[in-house]
Amino acid sequence: MKMMWLQSVSSRRRQSGSVTRACTQMDGHTETDRQTDRWLHPHECSPAPPGCSIRESNAGEMRAGGVEENQDKERRRLPKLKNPAKIWKNRKQQNRTDTAEDELDCEEALQQQQVEEQLEDVSRRLIIREEQLFSQDSHSEEEEKDQLQRDFEALRLQMWMAVHNTFTTSSSSPSSSPSSSCTSPSEHLKVLRSAVASIQQQEVQDRRWTDCAKDRVPVWRPQKCLSTHNTLLQKMVESRLMKAAEEDCSGTEGLSSPLKKEVCRMGKRVKEDLLTVVRTVQDCYPPQMDILNLYSGLYHQTFSTRLTELAASGLETDDCSYLLFWINHYYPHEVLKHEELEGKIKTACLGSLLLQDQLTRLEDQYLNHKEDKVKLWLNTALSKEEESWLSGHTPELIDQYCFSPLAIDVIQVINSSLTELNCVVRDQRKAQRITAHLESFLSSYRKCVEEFVKGAHGNVRSVVKAHLVCEQQFRDYITGQTGSLSEEQRHRCLDTLSALKDCGYRCITCPIHTQMKASFSPLWTPVWLDGSLPVVDLLLDSLSQQLTDLTDLKPACRKSLLCVLHQDLVLQYVKRMMKTRTKSREQQVGGAQRMTEDAQKINDFFKQEGCSESLWLGEMLCSVAEVLRLQDPGSVQLEVVSLARTFPDLSDAHVSALLSLKGGLSAADIRSIRRSVEENRLLDVSTNQSPLFFSKVKVKWLNNKINQMALKT
Repeated sequence: MKMMWLQSVSSRRRQSGSVTRACTQMDGHTETDRQTDRWLHPHECSPAPPGCSIRESNAGEMRAGGVEENQDKERRRLPKLKNPAKIWKNRKQQNRTDTAEDELDCEEALQQQQVEEQLEDVSRRLIIREEQLFSQDSHSEEEEKDQLQRDFEALRLQMWMAVHNTFTTSSSSPSSSPSSSCTSPSEHLKVLRSAVASIQQQEVQDRRWTDCAKDRVPVWRPQKCLSTHNTLLQKMVESRLMKAAEEDCSGTEGLSSPLKKEVCRMGKRVKEDLLTVVRTVQDCYPPQMDILNLYSGLYHQTFSTRLTELAASGLETDDCSYLLFWINHYYPHEVLKHEELEGKIKTACLGSLLLQDQLTRLEDQYLNHKEDKVKLWLNTALSKEEESWLSGHTPELIDQYCFSPLAIDVIQVINSSLTELNCVVRDQRKAQRITAHLESFLSSYRKCVEEFVKGAHGNVRSVVKAHLVCEQQFRDYITGQTGSLSEEQRHRCLDTLSALKDCGYRCITCPIHTQMKASFSPLWTPVWLDGSLPVVDLLLDSLSQQLTDLTDLKPACRKSLLCVLHQDLVLQYVKRMMKTRTKSREQQVGGAQRMTEDAQKINDFFKQEGCSESLWLGEMLCSVAEVLRLQDPGSVQLEVVSLARTFPDLSDAHVSALLSLKGGLSAADIRSIRRSVEENRLLDVSTNQSPLFFSKVKVKWLNNKINQMALKT
């Protein structure tokens, strides 16, 4: 079949004699030319302006191309070319002969190869004969012209055979012809290189005849070899991909459907053939032909046509995702951007393998199915987890701490879905359709935990400990996501997790908070001021005993909880201080000394528990104590301004409450200090990295007192 169309062209051209030539001389084409043009695409060439006398106007060029004449000016007769049809027949018969006959056939093929290698020389000599026959002073016989036409046909046939055998010896062609095994790849490439040179020569000769009178142009001109070459490549590509789709090749055994196997086989053939072109075939062509991009365009178009047919056939979801995988990931990244092809193929000119509307339809089909699966899985996982809590089961212990696999399982489902989507869907913003279900899941998860904590369940503390671990795992995952979550989704998810964590902390620390309030009631009383009642020491001893219940909480979560507990303890301490009334100078100095001692004790306790991140609380307490200790209004002003610059959330109300503890300050001093604080605040609060503290201390009770004292400016 591979020679059928070539032989048909050759036979039709040989049948055209002098009578046909005379009848068709008016339009410069034989009937065979017209038959050929019906199925070959025309190829336009830029003509070079010659004269009508080909031999005279281009004598220098023809001499450079290899004109050979003897001293008697007689034309050399070319050796008669062997019949390619006979050669092809001999090659096909090799399948039915024994070893000795194979060797004889190979020998004959090698002899034929020696002829084929001279295609460039044959082409040059035929052009010389053509020049001589159709020169102005030449009166050639019709028989000579007929013979020349037959020689041109034989030349073209061997040129097309050489092009057709481009991939014969490549590893990507498992069905190589038997005769090709007798010829080395380098010999095939030599023949192809010679055939390409012949094509170029014939194109040049076509252009030389462009401006001549039609009655002086040979009937076989223009030959349009380049156009025929490109059409042959197109048919070769279509045939190779069609055969690849039907072949059983390694690597497709694990694919579950015929469609997947067909797409994989065709895609592999595209990749292998393009690599063959860039490795060997490209060197046989001149740069201006850009053969790699010619082949890539043909393979792209043929592959695209078949995939379009498959996409329109109504695909199952599994086949749909595989087709999208090839279109959006493997073909553009692993084929066109292969290390040997990247930068050499004009990918921008190729476009997508499917039109945008078809691609959108397939992606929507895939995403709808994927969303349903993810949503169903997440809801099922949460329902089973909640059933486990309500049934009284305690979480398993891993490395001696409570653990739930819920977060890991959910993250794996989301992450695998996003990874698959990254390879299947081109627009990565569509990943938010998957992460939206993660956001919904976290909201439902928080509500379930909050409802469970309200109930009187014996396993509530162990369940909460396990899910504090889940909260941290979810937080780490969401914080690390860079492209799949929008910023709005990220903030909403983190807010939900913060609410979940607060719920868990309240559940675990509720008894501790109750004890704190009772323990801090003696602050600023005489027994605390004189040191007879070690309020903080007693509280820390009790706290140490209660923290033994947290040994089965994951260390990282335990550390985070203790840092929050440290802040809560200092917060209760400052709130109690703010609610006291005006003290004498001695009480202020004594209280400041006691605060400094308490701050050191609290810091030492939590530092021993591993809470190094919250030690700034001790420094803040010492700064507040220094404000109480100082009595000079100017010194107090400097200390309060420094405190406000360090903690920007120290509001005017907080400053007023702090100054109300100092009975020695006049109203004018207080107004001056408050004004100085406002004037010296940091303008750009975002540059201050200190955590918020004073914003959690409510001092609304001061408003009436401030109004009464007329302290507002």
